[in-house]
Amino acid sequence: MQKSCRQCGQSFEITQDDLDFYEKISPVFAEKKELIPPPTECPECRQQRRYAIRNERNLSRRKCDLCQRDMLSMYSADKPFPVYCPECWWSDKWHGTAFAEEPDFSRPFCGQFATLQKRVPRIGLYIVNSENCDYCNFLGDCKSCYLTFGSVYSQDCLYGSAYYSKDCVDNLVTRECEWSYECTDCRKLYQCLYCQDCYHSDHLLFCYDLQGCSECIACAGLRNKKYHIGNKAHSKEEYEAVKRNLDLCDKRRMEELVHQLSIVKQAVPRHYMPSNNVQNVSGTHLYNSKNTFRSFFVDRCEDCAYCMQVVDLKDCRDNNYTEENELCYEYLGMYGTRNTHLSTFSRHTFDVFYSEYCINAKHLFGCDGIRDREYCILNKQYTKEEYEQLVPKIIEQMRKKGEWGEFFPVSFSPFAYNETVAQEYFPLTKADALKRGWKWKEEKEEMPKVSKIISASQLPDSIDDAPDDIVNWAIKCEETGRPFRIISQELDFYRKMRLPIPHFHPDERHRRRMVLRNPRRLWTRPCMKCGKEMQTTYAPERPEIVYCEKCYLAEVY
Repeated sequence: MQKSCRQCGQSFEITQDDLDFYEKISPVFAEKKELIPPPTECPECRQQRRYAIRNERNLSRRKCDLCQRDMLSMYSADKPFPVYCPECWWSDKWHGTAFAEEPDFSRPFCGQFATLQKRVPRIGLYIVNSENCDYCNFLGDCKSCYLTFGSVYSQDCLYGSAYYSKDCVDNLVTRECEWSYECTDCRKLYQCLYCQDCYHSDHLLFCYDLQGCSECIACAGLRNKKYHIGNKAHSKEEYEAVKRNLDLCDKRRMEELVHQLSIVKQAVPRHYMPSNNVQNVSGTHLYNSKNTFRSFFVDRCEDCAYCMQVVDLKDCRDNNYTEENELCYEYLGMYGTRNTHLSTFSRHTFDVFYSEYCINAKHLFGCDGIRDREYCILNKQYTKEEYEQLVPKIIEQMRKKGEWGEFFPVSFSPFAYNETVAQEYFPLTKADALKRGWKWKEEKEEMPKVSKIISASQLPDSIDDAPDDIVNWAIKCEETGRPFRIISQELDFYRKMRLPIPHFHPDERHRRRMVLRNPRRLWTRPCMKCGKEMQTTYAPERPEIVYCEKCYLAEVY
């Protein structure tokens, strides 16, 4: 089935597998199935509207509306709802049922839910089971991390998104890494610097797409190699002599290595779909998965489609930033959910629709902040019989208004578009966002109260010359002019790794890592060796040498 996206107008396909999935997850009340209709927006626009509800990195100072303590929050003080610090939000001092409302059939249901959203407290920073991570967001089971976002099971990680990692700084989606710096989309690395798409390797410097390698500099596309520089083999003695004379604080020498790597990268073939141990999949960066399509950055998933940055999903579609889910549709947020649809940021939920921030709950419809309850509508608890009589009436009203089966519109987001991750993956100008009726926030940067303010160009070249009291300075970003600070934990890392003090604001460093990635969309193009057509994140006009699976494996092994 081909449809035209109501948002962007492009044609997109709804497969028979998609239709079977929508039928499978459709709820049954009083022995009548309430069919979820197929989507009216293309996969990219559906992805965009989910992203537009998640603000990871734009944090503000405000007071907790319960304990009145100062706190850092993803919600700025001008937001029209109460915001609690994590300690208060997770406490038993309040419960979502205190904000219960009766369904009002004279109003659109989604509008009534939007009213409820403005009354129920939200958590300032979504932090779960973590210690000393007060400057992080969307974090679980972490310790002593700082400005780390969307991370789990990590320790002593700063500025980035690390998973199952330790002592990593300025990374973007690194898994099971240790003592690594400025690495993007890497796995199982130890003491690696400035790497991208590298796996199960150690002591790499400025490398791309290496697997099972050790002691390599400015290399790309290698497998199980050691003592290579610019993809050329060296003796151990030759390699160690070069490495010994490398000064990571020498800006000109580092720029030479970046240039050397760029030349090597253009000469080696790229895999059309970076992945490992997969069967019947499409997208990119898929691992240990099967029957998973048009999905990106996926681990251990089966029978899924249109998912991004997910782990341990079974039979799900249109999920983002989540783990350990089954039979979930249009879901954004946390983990451990089943049959949770058209919802956000809920954890350990079952049979839930149009809800957010619900925990350990089941059989919910249009709820916000409900914990340890069942059979609730708009935060009011009902008997099972009352619930099953009332929900079909609400669905019928939503169906008439064109709301049933549609995820929350971007206009429902509590954030301005440019505060959210949507701006990272689907960037818009202020004019474009406002034209679509979406909010926009003007950035205001306040200079921190510090003992000294210097331009990044005035920083000492060598880490040996960085004084201890640099942690009391403000540094003006070399690119944006935005001020940033160095914390003592970070300074210790640079000294241990012999790295220079960064010249760019953490957000600018993040932006530069994001630029390294391909877009999260697929194009059809031929293999540049055998001509076989393939679906890849490399657009046809790009200059890289892109091979299909068979040709790529024959080239690198």
